Amino acid sequence: MAQYIEIKTANPGSLLFYRMGDFYELFFEDAELASRTLGIVLTKRGKHLGEDIPMCGVPVERAEEYLNRLIAAGHRVAVCEQVEDPAEAKRRGPKSVVKRDVIRLVTPGTLTEDALLDARRENVLASLARVKGGEGEDGYVYALAFADISTGSFRVAETEAGRLPADLARIEPAELLVADAIYDEPALRPLWRALPAVTPLPRESFDGAAAERRIAGFYGVATLDSFGSFSRAEITAAAAIVAYIERTQLGARPPLSRPQREASSEAMVIDPATRANLEILRTTTGERTGSLCAAVDRTVTSAGARLLARRLAEPLTDPARIARRLDAVEHLVDEAGLRAELRERLAGAPDLARALSRVALGRSGPRDLAAIGRGLAEGATIAGLIAASPAPEELTQAAGVLAGVDPELAAMLGAALADELPLNRRDGGFVRAGYSADLDATRALRDESRRVVANLERRYVEETGVRALKIRHNAVLGYYVEVSQQNADRLREPPFDVVFVHRQTMAGAMRFTSTELAELEAKIASAGERALGLEQRVFDELVATVMAHAEAIRACAEALAVIDVTAGLAKLAVDEMQVRPEVDGGLDFAIEAGRHPVVEQALRRDGGPFVANDCELSPPEKARSGRIWLVTGPNMAGKSTFLRQNALIAILAQAGAFVPARAARIGVVDRLFSRVGAADDLARGRSTFMVEMVETAAILNQATERSLVILDEIGRGTATFDGLSIAWASLEHLHEANRCRGLFATHFHELTALSQRLSRLVNATVKVKEWEGEVIFLHEVVPGAADRSYGIQVAKLAGLPPAVVERARAVLTELESADRAAPTQRILDDLPLFAALNRAPAPAAPAAKADPVAAAVKGALDSFHPDEMTPREALEALYKLKGMAKGG
Repeated sequence: MAQYIEIKTANPGSLLFYRMGDFYELFFEDAELASRTLGIVLTKRGKHLGEDIPMCGVPVERAEEYLNRLIAAGHRVAVCEQVEDPAEAKRRGPKSVVKRDVIRLVTPGTLTEDALLDARRENVLASLARVKGGEGEDGYVYALAFADISTGSFRVAETEAGRLPADLARIEPAELLVADAIYDEPALRPLWRALPAVTPLPRESFDGAAAERRIAGFYGVATLDSFGSFSRAEITAAAAIVAYIERTQLGARPPLSRPQREASSEAMVIDPATRANLEILRTTTGERTGSLCAAVDRTVTSAGARLLARRLAEPLTDPARIARRLDAVEHLVDEAGLRAELRERLAGAPDLARALSRVALGRSGPRDLAAIGRGLAEGATIAGLIAASPAPEELTQAAGVLAGVDPELAAMLGAALADELPLNRRDGGFVRAGYSADLDATRALRDESRRVVANLERRYVEETGVRALKIRHNAVLGYYVEVSQQNADRLREPPFDVVFVHRQTMAGAMRFTSTELAELEAKIASAGERALGLEQRVFDELVATVMAHAEAIRACAEALAVIDVTAGLAKLAVDEMQVRPEVDGGLDFAIEAGRHPVVEQALRRDGGPFVANDCELSPPEKARSGRIWLVTGPNMAGKSTFLRQNALIAILAQAGAFVPARAARIGVVDRLFSRVGAADDLARGRSTFMVEMVETAAILNQATERSLVILDEIGRGTATFDGLSIAWASLEHLHEANRCRGLFATHFHELTALSQRLSRLVNATVKVKEWEGEVIFLHEVVPGAADRSYGIQVAKLAGLPPAVVERARAVLTELESADRAAPTQRILDDLPLFAALNRAPAPAAPAAKADPVAAAVKGALDSFHPDEMTPREALEALYKLKGMAKGG
């Protein structure tokens, strides 16, 4: 317990997995917490300060399973192992404690084991740094560094306070490192609540003065000049990542690539609300199934799936880079044979990046080395397939990387490792026969000792001429040579007298030994241990060779992922009849017969067709800003699907994928905003309507001329006229101030009148057909405006009681009898346009003309003294005022 408490004290904030034999044990508060989290039995062991010590434990062979559950629950774990043989401890005395030490801190952002990771998702460790000197409102410059130590990727980017939510949503860190001072700031706390794990660190971890020296030391270089140009905030953030990795890995160095700088303008900005609304990587319930990523993923490798998710999370804004990706996809769309062969080869390629990371951190087994060898071999074959015919730049670059890996490395790993491999190196039996002569001989001693002894016996018989010579074994003498008394003198004569040494005389026989036999006996006795030791030495040599080629292997892993994503998107394009979009630097947004990539596949599974629709948001002739479509129509008609599909088409196009449409021409979207659906945030005291207004405010304050805005049912969460007013003003602001391309769906039909005064506003509606009192949804978007929402028909479809439906019809008839067009027209005629209200103050009201009656009444009132009047006088005064008001 003294040893446990000492180690626990050195690792505050972490559950201590304390190795005792075949179990990791937890004590005190750790045991109570782990017992509740894991659902395992809480027991006790001994006493401390007179009280029972709580204890629980997990088997070592199932440790990864329990670690996964603890990490998922937000805990950190310090793994404490026995660092000496128990036999050594016994030599120091019967009560000596086996030496133990923490070999690793397990945190959400530093996982590397396959059992603890999602193979198709990155596991990002991020850090947020802040330094003074920014041009923003708070005077700070912010930077994010983000690394995946399971694959070696490492990137940094400057950001600003307003972009932090969008950038963190894009990166999706499993763990975020922040300085204590930043962590405690009230303005930033909402950000932390949205993340799975935030780890505050002391100020020293973000010491800008020591940052460059810390990074240089990690990479073993004298200066960072060759790494590129980084800001002070970026270097500080990167150094915090490096320091945390060194702390948690206790000296082990993952094969991190050199930090790659990202410009803030390289990727489309998508805020957290938009990502959630559009269900890009996961649905609103947190599942991958049903998301855009799941619908378009045709990759066959884990690395490819991770790269595809990253591309969808951060679509490009550079038309040239987008075109390069599209060229590669188009090539594999056209080359069906090459596409099929590449996918077949890729399916056999293992996860090189994660295998390499485990090798570097000392957590690998023989299967990781074999995976690297197999992956490199497949990479060389794939490079040859691409090089066999002309290919676009994206593919030829990847093929060049694959071809650049030393072919001897894969050959060596294949020659060294057996076909059937154990999971752990300690199990042995993983080195192929014939690779090491010493190991083969030692194995022969271990596995075929009888044959080895028989061979030696046969040689002794031939050399001495004594046919009755036998080599035998017993527990007292071990191995010995036995001959009859008649032949004993033969072994005592030269030259055999120096070879054989007398050991024992029996009644009818004599026993001898020899130096060679003694050595053979020792070898046989230790052959198993020696064979395992030789295998461990071979393993270490292979690891050293692999790490000497770490940069090339990581580059090979990235190249395989690029080829897999490209081939997968090509197969998607063929399977789903998608087309190559035209993406340029203009403001066009013209989609012909666009389709929703997720809904279309769901309908196909159910046997129904998807109705394609056009969307034209390009600037009208001679206009310098894009259109806004005001979409009306009944519930359940498909307005939300139409809105979302166009946003998803923009994401796919700028990610470098073909799109579900007959044709698409898209000017690069710099920011994508979507306000669709209803949700509250009760933990922060926000109602559904408050959330709606906060998200709408973010759009109106940030959208630019190059943005694409998707708004659905703004204002529906409050009273009718309040909501209509907010929707009206928001639509005017988008048109006049933001001047963005947009889709605005509403049930406020009064808004359609705005098309009379907003030149780039276009009315569109979703067609329906009434038949014998029922409504039939045609899901076709056409020019025009709806005059009804058919809400009662939808309520009927939902199963409301017939009496409720009929009563609703009656109430609706009464309400619709009032003329609601008049007030709308009056607003259009009398109220200045939103932009005009912003540009100049409203004109002052004209001065009122003097009113003689009012003046007379005021004079009379001034002459009255109520406290001095009798009741009769007061009554007469009232009659006088009444007469004056009538003009008398």
